[in-house]
Amino acid sequence: MVLLFTESGQAEIACNWVRMNNEDIHMLRLMGEIDREGNSSQRELSRRLNLSLGLVNTFIKRLINRGYFTVTTISKNRLQYGLTPEGVAKKGILTLEYFRYSSHFHKEIKRLLVKRFDEMKKNSIHSVIFFGAGETAELAYLYMLLTDIKLVGVVDETRFGKSFFEHRIEGTERLAGNDWDAVLLMRLNNMEMDRQYLIDKGIDIDRIATL
Repeated sequence: MVLLFTESGQAEIACNWVRMNNEDIHMLRLMGEIDREGNSSQRELSRRLNLSLGLVNTFIKRLINRGYFTVTTISKNRLQYGLTPEGVAKKGILTLEYFRYSSHFHKEIKRLLVKRFDEMKKNSIHSVIFFGAGETAELAYLYMLLTDIKLVGVVDETRFGKSFFEHRIEGTERLAGNDWDAVLLMRLNNMEMDRQYLIDKGIDIDRIATL
C-alpha cells in the first residue's frame, strides 16, 4: 500500500496487495451480528452495521442462496437467522483474511506516519495541534508517541468537550495559544476545506500541515 499526498493536500491510498473487497467485509460484519443475535430484524441490522436496509436485504439473500444462512419464521413480522456449518466455515475464512489485511494495512500506515513525523521534525515542527478528532487522528496519535513530536491540543468543534486520550477536545479558540508549531489536518476527506477555514481564521498557511 502507498499513501500519496497530492499538492492539494488530499490523501490517496493505493494497495499493492490483494485487499478484501467491501462485499466480503460487509458479509463478515453481517455474519458476526447474526452469530451474536440471530433474531435481529433487518432494520436493526441496518442500524447497527450502518448499511442501508436494501443492502442488508441483498446480502442476507445472497448468504442464504450460498447456503451460509438458515432462516426460520418465528412470528408474523420476525425471522430467525442462523449460520449453517458452511457459514461458520466461511466466517472463519473471512475473519482470517481480514486479520491478514488489517495487519498489512497497519504496518504500512505505521511506516508512512512515522516517516511523515520525522519529516516534520526536520522542518522544526516539535509540537502540534490536531484539527479533527476522528479515527485518523487516533491512529496518528498512537504512532506519534513513537517520535519526539508532542501533541499539545485537539480542535474539533463537532466533538467539543469530549476526551481524546489525555486531551480534552477544544474549539478553534485553542489556536490562539503560542505553544504549537503547526496545526495538523486530520480529516482527510475535508483537507482543502479545513485548510481554507484555518486560513480564514488567520492561521498562517505555513503553519498548516497535512499527513
